[in-house]
Amino acid sequence: MSENNKQARTLEGRVISNKMNKTVTVLIERQVQHGLLGKIIRRSTKLHAQDELGANEGDVVRIAECRPLSKTKHHRVIEIITRASI
Repeated sequence: MSENNKQARTLEGRVISNKMNKTVTVLIERQVQHGLLGKIIRRSTKLHAQDELGANEGDVVRIAECRPLSKTKHHRVIEIITRASI
């Protein structure tokens, strides 16, 4: 059917860099359980996202998947959840 009705996958993460023009680097952290030992391990992923809202370093943002905007950028910032304390 039509792919326009699908919801875009959203993630929450912390902005770790805003030095590029209209692009921020977002760190996504998650906790997973080790397969053999059962210990909880922290895993992280860095993603580039299109930023039209003006997010700064330390802000917690929500990003959504979109079409490829460049070689490494496939997400957009859709809202700033919390601003970083200065």
